[in-house]
Amino acid sequence: MKEYLILWSPLAEKTYLKTLAYILENWSVNEAEGFELKVESLLDKIKKQKHLCPPSGKQKNLRRCVITPQTSLVYQLTDNAIELVAFFDNRSSHGY
Repeated sequence: MKEYLILWSPLAEKTYLKTLAYILENWSVNEAEGFELKVESLLDKIKKQKHLCPPSGKQKNLRRCVITPQTSLVYQLTDNAIELVAFFDNRSSHGY
């Protein structure tokens, strides 16, 4: 089975780290580690099945994965890779 390369956009890196910082400030190290494990597990699945998550309702070239009830990830497909676009709070106004 082919595995696709995962590329992190600068915005994805920034929003991922911001989400982790928020969890650490408002919850606990255990919660942050749990979030990291969920993201790693999701990325391992997406590598193998790039269409795993449904298309975003707002931008058709993006796919959206719900990681937790509060947080989602959007990514886009290229010929040979999966580019992570951003992590965002599901409760916020966003363009995804």
